[in-house]
Amino acid sequence: MADQSRKEGYDYMSDDTLTAPAPSQEMGTFDESGEYTPRQIVADDLGGTSLEDAIAGTIVEFEDGDIVSGTVVKVDKDEVLLDIGFKSEGVIPARELSIRHDVDPGEVVTLGEKIEALVLQKEDKEGRLILSKKRAQYERAWGTIEAVKERDGVVSGPVIEVVKGGLIVDIGLRGFLPASLVELRRVRDLAPYIGRTLDAKIIELDKNRNNVVLSRRAWLEETQREQRDEFLTNLKPGEVRRGVVSSVVNFGAFVDLGGMDGLIHVSELSWKHIDHPSQVVQVGDEVEVRVLDVDLDRERISLSLKATQSDPWQDFANAHRVDELVYGRVTKLVPFGAFVQVGDGIEGLVHISEMANHHVDLPEQVVSPSEELWVKIIEIDLQRRRISLSIKQAAEGGEVAAEYREAFGEHAYDEHGNYIGAAGFADFEPESEAQAAWAEYLEGGGTVGADGEAAEGHADAEGPAAAEGPAAAEGQAAADHGTEPEAPAAPAGETAAEAEAE
Repeated sequence: MADQSRKEGYDYMSDDTLTAPAPSQEMGTFDESGEYTPRQIVADDLGGTSLEDAIAGTIVEFEDGDIVSGTVVKVDKDEVLLDIGFKSEGVIPARELSIRHDVDPGEVVTLGEKIEALVLQKEDKEGRLILSKKRAQYERAWGTIEAVKERDGVVSGPVIEVVKGGLIVDIGLRGFLPASLVELRRVRDLAPYIGRTLDAKIIELDKNRNNVVLSRRAWLEETQREQRDEFLTNLKPGEVRRGVVSSVVNFGAFVDLGGMDGLIHVSELSWKHIDHPSQVVQVGDEVEVRVLDVDLDRERISLSLKATQSDPWQDFANAHRVDELVYGRVTKLVPFGAFVQVGDGIEGLVHISEMANHHVDLPEQVVSPSEELWVKIIEIDLQRRRISLSIKQAAEGGEVAAEYREAFGEHAYDEHGNYIGAAGFADFEPESEAQAAWAEYLEGGGTVGADGEAAEGHADAEGPAAAEGPAAAEGQAAADHGTEPEAPAAPAGETAAEAEAE
């Protein structure tokens, strides 16, 4: 009974007497007999406020350009409806949802979410309230960004777009990050940065032009300054470091040393002449370089690739000496002679006076480009990197450079150490250009004794020509054919007329 009474709204006293509950303004009342009297509804329960004022008080007041807040009540593919407490929901067109272009509204907002929007138009021609979420976000962001710029702070946001010349970063508004300021060095491919969150410094801010320019490089330089200072302090000229080629430009190549980039000038890439650095290195190549100079004030590092490699000129000078015969190829003709390549990247000059025993007016009278021939070394100037060669002295014979003897093989010598030439092995097939050149030289009449010196005539040759040398041989040959021998060749520096006069 007591339980039932409590359920019906009665009080259960200790003496089991039922009493009516105290009167309440929120519900009706019961009299002594238990009759219920419902609460009376009066016509005016607003106190002193009129119905019109009460209705007006529930409607939000705002003007164009104001920022309002509300709840998302509908999401369509082209618009979002926002309840801000106005007489009708506000409409946010899809293009006004985000600073990103062509986004799905469902990816920006969700049903029931509370957001802010800026009033673009209180009532358009169709009577709709037009709002913009991105404009509200833009206004809020400007205040924050101006404060960050004033204190030289850092902003952070995801990369949302690649545009001509750089990236667009979402920092509450569209911040432009130039390609040259993305990293410490210029980046060619910006696509991999899409979706990445980047930190950057604000270097330019203009609200009137809606212009915000960012620099990630400035942030990287600031955060890495201490590390760079330590790196530069510990880097000493003369050290050899390993690094990776980070970029190749017309004037050289940049190498990442693991803390900073250093430059290998094009002149320090190779001992040979090159037209472009890409002939020697490519981006991504791992190289060993020598530190030439460290400029602490300008934070620049000069490197050399060729300094870690053997100097071909020094190698040539160590392996050869004056009066040796070497085999080469004519690379260029000039008015005063011909250049002959006698080693990898090594060229020597045959002066026009050293081309023949007779007077030569033009180098092409004796040699032609790409022709291969034997020359004699008559001078090696390592300091000036110049080698003087002679064709006419090579014709007189001499000791052949060691690499050619080694290339031709020990079987080219008899049991006494005398060079026996191609006649000693008629079936021999040259295995290299040097061997072929050596054989050609010998077949042309050159002989080399055990000491390596070439003889001017064969000891067993018959007749005065062989005994008296090339000039006598030339005269004998002319006599055999019934002709007069030619006048002796003019010494170097003399004209033919001068020689005949002598």
